[in-house]
Amino acid sequence: MRILTVSDVEAKKYYDHYRAGALKGIDLILSCGDLKRQYLEFLVTMAGCPLLYVRGNHDDGFVNEPPEGCTCIDGEVVRVGGLRIAGLGGCHKYRDGLNMYTEGEMARRYMRMLPSIVKSGGIDILLTHAPAYGLGDMDTIPHRGFNTFKKIMDKHKPAYMIHGHIHMTYGINVDRVIEYKETTIINAYESYIIEIDD
Repeated sequence: MRILTVSDVEAKKYYDHYRAGALKGIDLILSCGDLKRQYLEFLVTMAGCPLLYVRGNHDDGFVNEPPEGCTCIDGEVVRVGGLRIAGLGGCHKYRDGLNMYTEGEMARRYMRMLPSIVKSGGIDILLTHAPAYGLGDMDTIPHRGFNTFKKIMDKHKPAYMIHGHIHMTYGINVDRVIEYKETTIINAYESYIIEIDD
């Protein structure tokens, strides 16, 4: 399965400078949040494949106006092909907002999702907006990762964790790919393609 991951900034090659066939061969699109509704609708239309997303800290408007043709998996476990994908959007609470959480709140969100993870027999991909604590995050509260995500990787051993929120333009020490135990962590900033066996 060829998966396009996107987050935070619209990729010009898939939008402003789109050329016919640019999304050919993409089987699934995963969005980590903070992208325009119109952009997600464009991607799902042009690619003709499912687009799953979690909400970022700037996606409060998606509650009343979600992107058409796309599926929000925030707080859910879904299956696409042979892949089990769990979604937990949002970031650390640094102001009032619908997609802001304390560590304790994120832990409770995971616990509400746990029965679905168990029922599905585990997860293959953890899709988030924020990174895991100490794994591609930053020291400031708005960009700090969640310990809860580390615990999920330790317990359920997904093959991939895909997140956004940390822009690759923030500095030279921003890693695109990090290996953590059995999980490959990918920062989906702008766009990144991965290929996974079903």
